[in-house]
Amino acid sequence: MTTTADRFRAAVDERDLTALDDLFTDDIRLYSPVKFTPFEGKAMVLGLFGVLLRTFEDFRYVGCFDGEADTSADGTTAPSAVLLFRATVGGRQIHGIDLLHFDDEGLIKEFTVMVRPQSAVHALGEAVLAGLVADGLVPAPAA
Repeated sequence: MTTTADRFRAAVDERDLTALDDLFTDDIRLYSPVKFTPFEGKAMVLGLFGVLLRTFEDFRYVGCFDGEADTSADGTTAPSAVLLFRATVGGRQIHGIDLLHFDDEGLIKEFTVMVRPQSAVHALGEAVLAGLVADGLVPAPAA
């Protein structure tokens, strides 16, 4: 049986934003390691994924764990999956996890990304911000 996590991994592997669109709730929240408040809504999260898919080099998932976890938004317990990944950004090796929470229909309603080491977090943050500004998703920071 193919799970939402399996479909998500396949969409990322294929860099298929249309397939990702089919997996997200309209009010999805994505918690990033480089921003305190979440990215909210399907349009913003899909835009962010467009940037991420261009930014990561050698991105690959290396493991998956399924279970349940409390969500950040309201603290309710939801079916969840943890996807372990490895990638490179700006020459820095990144180890990370994607924590996916699913709604009652199996769509991804909340997404948390955690990465290490700290130097990779900084490189990722700079690269993603530049991509978001270039794509018109956020304003350029004040000088």
